[in-house]
Amino acid sequence: MPLKLHIIICSTRPSRVGPYVAKWFHEIAVQHGEFEAVLIDLAEFNLPVYDEPEHPVHQRYQHEHTKNWAASVNAADAYVFITPEYNYGPPPSLLNALNYVYKEWNYKPAGFVSYGGVSGGLRAALIEKLTLTTLKIMPIVEAVTVQNVSTHIDENKHFIPNDHHISSGISLLNELYKWAQALKMMRQ
Repeated sequence: MPLKLHIIICSTRPSRVGPYVAKWFHEIAVQHGEFEAVLIDLAEFNLPVYDEPEHPVHQRYQHEHTKNWAASVNAADAYVFITPEYNYGPPPSLLNALNYVYKEWNYKPAGFVSYGGVSGGLRAALIEKLTLTTLKIMPIVEAVTVQNVSTHIDENKHFIPNDHHISSGISLLNELYKWAQALKMMRQ
């Protein structure tokens, strides 16, 4: 069975461009062929600000939205976070989603496709990497950074990558696959 890659759209804002970037990256991941690539939209889980009565390490979830999110997180062998930068940091929707579960994240690798203005979301990705390590997720170095993302969205709402985005995406997937194979052994 192929390893399962969840490509997570981290912004939940109505006017977000994350789905356009995510759709492009999903296509690259499918073409790459090493993963069963699944597109995951945080907005569809509709997670409120963390509302579970017990610590997530216990996995005694009370709410259906948490159970659904836990099952989704648990199903993946690796993650790619499609993340914007909000005020030099991560979107609150991602931090909230990360905090909802714990063991489901453990011993899996993650990469980033970040987007934004001049920084291309790099500051958000750096902060997110710190959070991931506390969940025992291995953030990899390889990444895709999209500067001035609005200039890469065409009139049909498609993300138009340049050659650097494509080559970075392939490098990210190659490295993520190596880590996903190795960390799967730790989970068994």
